[in-house]
Amino acid sequence: MTIQWAGLSPELLIQLDRDREQPLRSQLEAAIRSAIREGRLAAGERLPSSRELARDLGVSRGLVQECYGQLLSEGYLDSRVGSATRVAGGAVSMPASAGPASAGPASAVSVTDPAAPAFRKSPRPPLIADFRSGVPDLASFPRGDWAWATQQACRTTASADFDYGDPRGSDSLRQVLAGYLRRVRASAAGPEDLIICTGYAQGLALVLRVLAGRGIRTVAFEDPGYGTDDISATVRAAGVSAVHVPVDGNGLDVAALAASGARAVVATPAHQSPTGVVLTPERRHALVEWARRGDGYLIEDDYDSEFRYDREPVGMVQGLAPDRVFAIGTVSKALAPALRIGWVLAPAALTGAVAQEKEIADRGTPVLDQLALALLLESGRYDRHLRRMRAVYARRRAALADALASHSPRARLTGLAAGFHGVLHLPGPADEQAVVDAARHRSVGLYPMRSYRSGSSPAPPQLVLGFGNVSEHAVRAGIAAVADLLG
Repeated sequence: MTIQWAGLSPELLIQLDRDREQPLRSQLEAAIRSAIREGRLAAGERLPSSRELARDLGVSRGLVQECYGQLLSEGYLDSRVGSATRVAGGAVSMPASAGPASAGPASAVSVTDPAAPAFRKSPRPPLIADFRSGVPDLASFPRGDWAWATQQACRTTASADFDYGDPRGSDSLRQVLAGYLRRVRASAAGPEDLIICTGYAQGLALVLRVLAGRGIRTVAFEDPGYGTDDISATVRAAGVSAVHVPVDGNGLDVAALAASGARAVVATPAHQSPTGVVLTPERRHALVEWARRGDGYLIEDDYDSEFRYDREPVGMVQGLAPDRVFAIGTVSKALAPALRIGWVLAPAALTGAVAQEKEIADRGTPVLDQLALALLLESGRYDRHLRRMRAVYARRRAALADALASHSPRARLTGLAAGFHGVLHLPGPADEQAVVDAARHRSVGLYPMRSYRSGSSPAPPQLVLGFGNVSEHAVRAGIAAVADLLG
């Protein structure tokens, strides 16, 4: 069905195809995002009411309300009580080249994942339960699907593709991945702006080196977020210095960022690591405005966005400002860290510079692995695996909440809307490290929030509890063993 909204520009057509596999709501969201990005819907322009649009499209009002709600959370729309839904003032049109498309060496840097601080690398004795965050269910890696995809890649890859190729990565993977990111993460991704890398660590190192080469010498990091040990080697190798900007209940404090003097910031807007807070629409617009006014950049770490339980995942900030955002993603949480496959979605003007840094670093990520991932994405096996794992993590999440409710009812757990870790708030006088040490004596691995904080300033005692690689039985047994320590 194709309709034109009354009162809006004649170019604005909404097309819903009921024969497509893509859900109608996703089609509607994509159409509105595209209209805003391309300037066919101007800032402040009124959208039809949910009742009016539902009637015109022949869909339920609830579907339209859910669509509007998703775009509100992503910062594309604005709504106030008693007023119509309008295009948000910060959702400005982007350059056409950034829209959805059809078609010193960084290798010296070592940095850990934001959800896997360095102190966790030491060998551990067997534990009843190890609530280490940032690790997916390793036993659920889809070995059969990966073996199939690898075999297919070996059988079908042309001989010429075994030569040194494009440092940005396989064209096949970049084409498929761009479509996936547009569909699932609401990004403004084109294959020409993707650089395949060996995980988040390398992606961050490449981007920091590019920014340093353009005179950006101070980079901000969320606090809590990366611990100092996690970023020191990376920023030092890139020739930049780090400052830390606080996170509150609305996400990154953009006013504090503006006062920091940084011209780049590394952030986790969709699911802040480790607090679990989602960056609010107001903060999203403020962050984009900060970048545009100060010639700055956001490095968006999209680390576990595939796993959200209460609603559809919030789209990337990159979709609002592709000329100011480097988005870095990996398959470390979706599949396994051992694959070492990630990507940088770069602003069009800087894609070449990132690709050059990648070529200097290692001349490219292994092609067969890239082609195997492309086949997983293209065949639908990747999506099926994610659906299966969402159910697994949802059960473990419920087991954690139930175990705490049963054994330690005064304990408060937050940050569970997405991902596979939560934040446990300890009673006021508790000492994080003392609780961690006592739990270790009982063969339970707990981890303190202080490892994610930049300084020694007073902060409420908290633990970061990961449940991705902990069975439901182990979750219950582990919490039962340390319940009296948790308040």
